[in-house]
Amino acid sequence: VQLQASGGGSVHPGDSLTLSCTMSGSPFSSYVMGWFRQAPGKEREFVADISGSGTSTYYGDAVKDRFSISRDPAKNTVNLYMNGLKPEDTAVYYCAAVLRGKWTYRHEFDHWGQGTQVTVSS
Repeated sequence: VQLQASGGGSVHPGDSLTLSCTMSGSPFSSYVMGWFRQAPGKEREFVADISGSGTSTYYGDAVKDRFSISRDPAKNTVNLYMNGLKPEDTAVYYCAAVLRGKWTYRHEFDHWGQGTQVTVSS
């Protein structure tokens, strides 16, 4: 499994940004896809994940009213739509994948992409 994330950048508070992650090397629908983030000096934080079929989604408490996750099977891509960005959303965002049969409500993932930086500041 190879994961390639893109879309990070620097934005102002209240702005929107979309992150994308393309998967290769394995059947896309067999994997739950997720996003995590890590801010300087903090532990990695669960952001969102989406089932292999795309019918189930979960969000971290800090983002659940502002972020949205979706997947495009035609492009083997998972997207994270981030709205109403706040300075506390500043972090390196990581794309992740886990086989559907291994996913649990603990949101533990096996495969990780490189991070993409998101910076929110005025």
